[in-house]
Amino acid sequence: MFTVLLLIAVAFSILVLSAFWFGGERRRFHRSTWAFFHQAGVGLRALHGYIYLRWTPQYIKTLFRFTAAFSKTTRAEHWLADHYHGKVLTHDHARAVVTLNLPISRRDLEQIVPYHTARDLVLQAPPDIVAYECVCRHGRATHCEPTRVCMVVGRPFTDFILEHRPQSAHRLTREEALDLLEAEHQRGHVHSAWFKDAMLNRFYAICNCCKCCCGGIREMVERGVPMVASSGYVAQIDTDACTNCSDCVDACPFQAMTFNDGAVVRTWERCMGCGVCEVKCQVGAISMIRDQRKGIPLDVRLLA
Repeated sequence: MFTVLLLIAVAFSILVLSAFWFGGERRRFHRSTWAFFHQAGVGLRALHGYIYLRWTPQYIKTLFRFTAAFSKTTRAEHWLADHYHGKVLTHDHARAVVTLNLPISRRDLEQIVPYHTARDLVLQAPPDIVAYECVCRHGRATHCEPTRVCMVVGRPFTDFILEHRPQSAHRLTREEALDLLEAEHQRGHVHSAWFKDAMLNRFYAICNCCKCCCGGIREMVERGVPMVASSGYVAQIDTDACTNCSDCVDACPFQAMTFNDGAVVRTWERCMGCGVCEVKCQVGAISMIRDQRKGIPLDVRLLA
């Protein structure tokens, strides 16, 4: 394992030097590049973060291929989840990030995000938000629309994306960010807050994930890799109100529901409390309820 990590580190270094020489950085550093290295410092983690931001699509494809190569061992899978993972957000909590009124300088989210690394939250108010192309959707031969639905949150990440990939990103006002969240919610897509140790060891993005394109959801459902933590809620079904339409079963991104004389939560462990089944239920028979066993919700209103 050490040898593999060493080879990856060398590859990162070569890619960074190539970016400086061929990608224009050698002629003039972007301000966002300076800002990122100023906060990240100098070292392998900083290079790692630069590579991730600079070539996010290529990075993610390589990452999932790497874990697939080690499919018979759980060590690589848990390494992936520990260093690059998400926290499911209810629609209300995703909106709260966008409408934050008080800054959060630094908060340890160990109880909220149950991973060993990348669990800090640093946000200014109102947060700086940029929408950019979803690399998971673009990586599929056929994919969901629209594609510009990923939201980078906070500087220097937002400035970096805009300066290095201006053709595929744009800044959002608060109202535009809320509209994007609402539209994705109505489509039945999952809001998730993402953390990565190489991204200054903190929260940096809100993704709006569909079950057919999202690499993280696929890794979790198909391979059991714990890529996302529960929102802290579970689905509760009013069996008297249920009309047996099975729309919620078809919509569930985590395959947690089934149909047995009405919709039921088949596997409690699989339910991530995303609320997709709730929004897809036409008769209001499903609600999301707090479950202490699922962990603590990420509600920034309680952290500010």
